[in-house]
Amino acid sequence: MKTLKIKLPFKTETGKLLPELEIAYNTYGTLNRNCDNVVWICHALTANSDVEAWWPGMVGEGLLFDPGKFFIVCANVLGSCYGTTGPASINPETGKPWLRDFPLITVRDTVNVHEILRKHLGIKKIHSIIGASIGGYQALEYAIMFPDLIQKLIILASGAKQTPWALAFSESMRLAMEADQTFTSGDPDGGKKGLKAARSIALISYRTIAAYNQTQKEDDDEKLTSFKAASYQAYQGEKLVRRFNPYSYWCLTCLSDTHNIGRGRGGIKNALEKIKAEVLCVGIKSDLLFPTDEQKIIASNTRNAKYVEIDSFYGHDGFLVEVDLVTSVVRDFWEKTSNNLKDDKGKIKNRTVRLRMCRAGLA
Repeated sequence: MKTLKIKLPFKTETGKLLPELEIAYNTYGTLNRNCDNVVWICHALTANSDVEAWWPGMVGEGLLFDPGKFFIVCANVLGSCYGTTGPASINPETGKPWLRDFPLITVRDTVNVHEILRKHLGIKKIHSIIGASIGGYQALEYAIMFPDLIQKLIILASGAKQTPWALAFSESMRLAMEADQTFTSGDPDGGKKGLKAARSIALISYRTIAAYNQTQKEDDDEKLTSFKAASYQAYQGEKLVRRFNPYSYWCLTCLSDTHNIGRGRGGIKNALEKIKAEVLCVGIKSDLLFPTDEQKIIASNTRNAKYVEIDSFYGHDGFLVEVDLVTSVVRDFWEKTSNNLKDDKGKIKNRTVRLRMCRAGLA
């Protein structure tokens, strides 16, 4: 991981100032002479800039993101706890961590931070920008804010705005965190119990009923306590507590809720008209958090757009689990030109890829 340190104020969309900025990022491969062989990967909520760690099987020789062909970049998002400025960072004006005083930030702020890094790296064009979940939020905003920069936009399991359904999950997680007095009191080491509960809530939206009923199935008909599903929720909550900062989690759920590409642009359709890139929207049939209609809306209202649907046992998390399937879909998209994306009547060619993979116990 590398860190770019900016000793100048960064102004957020809401007008707040961060006195200085640090941007953590990873790169793989080499930038070519034209400075345009770039694949920019936008990570999801609690991931980081190390793509090899959180998306195994995607970066490497012969893999989709091949460093021998591409210059691959992933920047840690603003507000995170993995090296980029966030609530756990020291506010230079107070000498103390920001914690809950960290200002509200938006997806557009994250894109502007990406732009600072892009210019620092000398990148002139982005061949492909790809993001899933809130990573898709970032990728979509990037293609709208800087349409001449992005050649191909790939969105997986994401949408044009945060829906009321997703907002409800965010608020439920924050309510769980507010119930932890160590979080509301501003204890720098506080909020762990609240974060554990919040993660448990989030997991329900990431997977499916079928996945839980199979992977957490009880074999003992006489059991009254200590159920597998309960242990799984607790384990996953504790696992996140060991690696993530509660104040960053709060911050990033708020950031997610700001997402609406139509804000200040006359609505979603007008915003999508600004995109010049060739677009691939990938929906997951079993996704409860980002239903496929959300990706179809983007594809139906964007020039040179293609919608592909995949079927995964794992719901929203399918974009992480179904590596072979995602690789196939993206490679197929890269091989096509914009002329192939729509039929003679201008209608989008939708394609559904169905693959039911029941890898019990992988969750």
